[in-house]
Amino acid sequence: MANPAPTLLWGGRFTGAIDDLMFKFNESLTFDKALCKADVQGSIAFAKGLNQLHLLTDDELNQIVSGLQKVAQEWEEGKFVIDTKSDEDIHTANERRLGELIGSQIAGKLHTGRSRNEQIATDMRLWARDQLAGLAESMKGVLQTCATQAKSSLPILMPGYTHLQRAQPVRFSHWLLGHANFIQGDLQRLEGVQERVSCCPLGVGALAGNPFGIDRDFLARELGFSSVHQNSLAAVADRDFVVEILQWASLLMVHLSRLSEDLILFSTAEFGFVRVADAYSTGSSLMPQKKNPDSLELIRGKAGRVMGQASGFLSTLKSLPTSYNKDLQESVEPLLDCVKTVSQCLTIIQGVLGSLHIFGDKMKAALTADMLATDVADYLVLKGVPFRQTHHIAGAIVRKAEEKEVSIAELSLEDLKQISPLFEADVVEVFDFERSVEKRSTTGGTSRSSVLAQIEAIEALVGKSS
Repeated sequence: MANPAPTLLWGGRFTGAIDDLMFKFNESLTFDKALCKADVQGSIAFAKGLNQLHLLTDDELNQIVSGLQKVAQEWEEGKFVIDTKSDEDIHTANERRLGELIGSQIAGKLHTGRSRNEQIATDMRLWARDQLAGLAESMKGVLQTCATQAKSSLPILMPGYTHLQRAQPVRFSHWLLGHANFIQGDLQRLEGVQERVSCCPLGVGALAGNPFGIDRDFLARELGFSSVHQNSLAAVADRDFVVEILQWASLLMVHLSRLSEDLILFSTAEFGFVRVADAYSTGSSLMPQKKNPDSLELIRGKAGRVMGQASGFLSTLKSLPTSYNKDLQESVEPLLDCVKTVSQCLTIIQGVLGSLHIFGDKMKAALTADMLATDVADYLVLKGVPFRQTHHIAGAIVRKAEEKEVSIAELSLEDLKQISPLFEADVVEVFDFERSVEKRSTTGGTSRSSVLAQIEAIEALVGKSS
């Protein structure tokens, strides 16, 4: 079976039928119908531009706008009926339905000087702009949850890690805000992506420009774009904004994945620092005692999905010749899926963090005196010993404690004096985790004041333009 090509919008020069499989292979409505609202927006703006040129009368403009609004309503209410023999994409579907509503004579004027090449570029940018604004709000929600949790857990101390080995004591709030700091950077980077997405390609035709002198600045203003794409050849082929979104999302997902990895580890019995709420956990089909942090594992897994989309689409772009090529249809599905995935992951991670049960006693129990070895070195620095020497002295103290099978805090003053005569009775004050944490009071440190300053910075960022 085959579809008669002449019935398709582009079929005027064709006499033969198009193969059914080719029609299905070529169509994109199954996924680009997500752009239905944006396509109507762009068409209404274009109709207004044609009216300014007197290519549409006021009455024709009103009929087109009214018809397009009905089309949008049908999509929104789930009443739009797709013609499987002619609707290749969202553009042809909307134009076909508009013709049914207001008549093909008037509806047919809407495409004057316009190409689907510019339509899809415009639709994708309009859709992406709205979606990125939503993602920015979701990220602010995650950051606010981090700030709220950091405030409520401010007194809790835990081991800080490097190489996944216990290193120095830090506040749990500081650990959480460390992850929030990466998300802050993602939010700031998103602003640049949003700026470049907001560039209007409408009015450039198929590749060479509009022959009727349509006012592209008007189209940009009408659609809320901040700039106009400056080259018609580039405008229809430009999917750099898709690449940027995919790459930006990849880095965000890396950060969400690393946060998830920490929480997965911390929720194990071996750590026991946190417990993920039942709402974000699943069980085992065999072992009734199991409670799995599948929400976090899925975020960790979906990071690879998003990163793969970025790499895959770059491979599609790398050898394309000038202007529009149908390969660019491959930009739509990765973009749609990426945005959906990131949106879901942000919602889930906010829920996980907001409902997280924190076991401060377990974290405190994991603190060991050897984590204060650097504080011992700092003690001697204040007595005038060069740090390189104090580092070796502190290392000798750790070795001595291992030999005696005690913690460094349990060594006697005599033991310490054997290593360095500069140790005095006040060295006992060093072996205090709270004191160690509070000494780190510079900007970005783990002291109470420094952590509170970090919280204030996050809240200021979240409150900005909210």
